[in-house]
Amino acid sequence: MAHCIVPEAEAILDKEFPVLDKGFIRLIDYLGGDERVVQSARVSYGTGTKGYREDGGLIDYLLRNHHTSPFEQVVLTFHVKLPVFVARQWVRHRTARLNEISGRYSVMQEEFYVPIPEDVALQSTDHKQGRGAEALDREIAQGICTAMAAAQKRTYTDYAGLIEQGIARELARINLPLSLYTEFYWQIDLHNLFHFLELRLSVHAQKEIRCYAGVLLKITKKVAPRSCMSFEQYVLDGVSFSREEFAEIRRRLGVAEGSAADASLEGKDLARFEAKLKAGDK
Repeated sequence: MAHCIVPEAEAILDKEFPVLDKGFIRLIDYLGGDERVVQSARVSYGTGTKGYREDGGLIDYLLRNHHTSPFEQVVLTFHVKLPVFVARQWVRHRTARLNEISGRYSVMQEEFYVPIPEDVALQSTDHKQGRGAEALDREIAQGICTAMAAAQKRTYTDYAGLIEQGIARELARINLPLSLYTEFYWQIDLHNLFHFLELRLSVHAQKEIRCYAGVLLKITKKVAPRSCMSFEQYVLDGVSFSREEFAEIRRRLGVAEGSAADASLEGKDLARFEAKLKAGDK
């Protein structure tokens, strides 16, 4: 099987793509691209391609029918700089290989994430995990951001003081906040990267990790643009319906038979269904 070189990916190797106030993502290395997906699916030799249109049709078929193993043949390695609280969400995806900077071996840098005032909001009343959609008054939000930055400064000053006293780094670090920036190398195959992006680009994901997911997708499009097109078409922007929701569609189209023609969704089930129809909400 020929080695797959993707010129667009080569052009961005080691380039920093900024995220949030101090973070970034860099593509360190990659193995294969769309051509590798096609080669793997056809189990052929050499380039193994039959033209862009036919290759694209094959990739669509694979995504549409959940044939995932050819996408596992493509591997990407990223260098990511991100706040610790984002990293803790990130590592819940246990389908990658990761190596993170260690506060036991290194003195951590004085770099913390502070949200912009527009992102400061109260706890959502209908979403247990997240913030509300309405931002606070700007003056109040700015005061909160200033207080956050001041607390971070005090905590780092204490940390630096312990280091100067010769206290072990593994102990000195333990009071550092979740807003501290960390870094890691993250290697993942394309199939599992798509799953990560499906979850972390969702409106239900925290905004900060959605920012990173958006940049990941932008970079991945340089490596496997046709696969990303299919991913967006059939997964990211697609909608799946439950058995009851599909029955509701048939009822509305007038093709349901028997008692199914009279049954309909109610309450929260109906609200979720209507949201899918209106906004493609998963």
